[in-house]
Amino acid sequence: MEFNHADLFEGIADAVGDRVAVVCGDDRLTYAELDAHANRLAHHLAAHGVGHGTHVGMQLHNGVEYVAALLATLKLRAVPVNVNYRYVESELLYLYRDSGIAALLFDVEFGDRVAATAREVPGLRHLVAVGGASAVPGAVPYEEAVAGEPEGRGFGPRSGDDVYVIYTGGTTGMPKGVMWRSEDLFYAFGGGNPYGEPLKTPEAVIEQARGASPIVMMTAAPLMHGAAQMGTFIAWWMGNAMVYVRRFDAAAVLRAIEREKVVSLNITGDAMARPLADEIAAGSYDLASLFVVGSTGAILSGAVRARLEELLPGRMILDNFGSTESGFTASGVDGSSPESGLRYRPSANAAVAVLDETLTPVEPGSGRIGTMARSGRIAFGYHNDPDKTARTFVTDAHGVRWLLTGDLATVEEDGTIRILGRGSQCINTGGEKVFPEEVEAVLKGHPAVFDAVVTGIPDERWGSRVAAVVQPYAGTAPTARQLDAHCRIRLSGYKVPRTYAFVEEIARSPAGKADYRWAGRVAAGADQPE
Repeated sequence: MEFNHADLFEGIADAVGDRVAVVCGDDRLTYAELDAHANRLAHHLAAHGVGHGTHVGMQLHNGVEYVAALLATLKLRAVPVNVNYRYVESELLYLYRDSGIAALLFDVEFGDRVAATAREVPGLRHLVAVGGASAVPGAVPYEEAVAGEPEGRGFGPRSGDDVYVIYTGGTTGMPKGVMWRSEDLFYAFGGGNPYGEPLKTPEAVIEQARGASPIVMMTAAPLMHGAAQMGTFIAWWMGNAMVYVRRFDAAAVLRAIEREKVVSLNITGDAMARPLADEIAAGSYDLASLFVVGSTGAILSGAVRARLEELLPGRMILDNFGSTESGFTASGVDGSSPESGLRYRPSANAAVAVLDETLTPVEPGSGRIGTMARSGRIAFGYHNDPDKTARTFVTDAHGVRWLLTGDLATVEEDGTIRILGRGSQCINTGGEKVFPEEVEAVLKGHPAVFDAVVTGIPDERWGSRVAAVVQPYAGTAPTARQLDAHCRIRLSGYKVPRTYAFVEEIARSPAGKADYRWAGRVAAGADQPE
């Protein structure tokens, strides 16, 4: 065996085949059943030319079909490509072409977009429709694809060097495909044991799963987001069950926690935490099993964290810091929040530093600002983008290869890293630097504000000025004057938004990430301040 995700899953399926592996709605599969299901799909894909290095797209909502497609692709040493199901035709065309997918599994509800786009991609030669018959020319219904295929394996040997790609949209620009070696990906996301020392052999992962007392874990995020995929594998490495809902809905998530006795829930920032808190407050759910709520991919604001702690007393509410390119990097310390300052303790298994412009680590307690960086088990580049790879993955004078995360930070005397914000989103207004995360968190602390995104827009006098796009709670209508008063007692004057735009819904990715390009356009079109 190798540190290869397909090898490891098959070993666990052989060891604990009768345990539940995945649950989504009424669908429930054991490890053995999921393995057999994925084998059938893999044989179908192999018969249609999918093999080592072939890129396979997945444009699907959560479900056992997504999980089976992921495993089937990896079993063939092919490369999974997550497709954002919210993309419109122009974005899909870019992703299909950039990723070079040769096969695509898609939910039938996306058929119109697939039909309009797939014909423009000559290399996309095989389509599988999930959820029934599809009008897309040439698409094979999923049930037909797996029917009659053998449940056994019969696949060739794999390698820890096999490539795994995760496309991430980030906050600006077109999506980019982050490329990983399978073994590096395994170690970057916990090494099979996120709560202690990483496991040293593939066989140790199997034995850990075999000897574990399984619990039920859940990811509320979509599987098209890397954090949900990695959370699934982490659950499996410990022999646990993973629960999903098809699409995020706070009530559906809480019903699943109650029904399945979920112990650990993974969410993505305020975009999921706030509606969950509202539903907990309004509903009546038995959440006694729930012990841990962890946020990955987006930071919880202090106000939302405090509300969760009030509604879920005695639970662990965790903020994890990392990225698609770096894996799990650090955990928030007590009192960390965008309002009071984001402070993180690096993971014991992560080589983390804050580097200055010469790629020299910043001295703790010096107050100097640098860029958060990680070395060691990191991604090896961006698919089809050598320029961005060269800018992001750099080598210092000692030959150490670093990933520059883009987060500006400083190091405190005790080694704690204080994150200031994304350098790419930092607003320079009259020479003062404003990090949107801090202002967003303060705005979301107002009782009439459901969500907010802060960005910079052009200003003749200051170069840029701070602007906020605000989604009020339904039935409320805060004024710019009220929000200004709220911010001025919590922020320095230069950080307070000068322009407000009120919208019915903030545009975010399915993973909860803000769309700053959209916010900039909306804010620029708002009425100018007096």
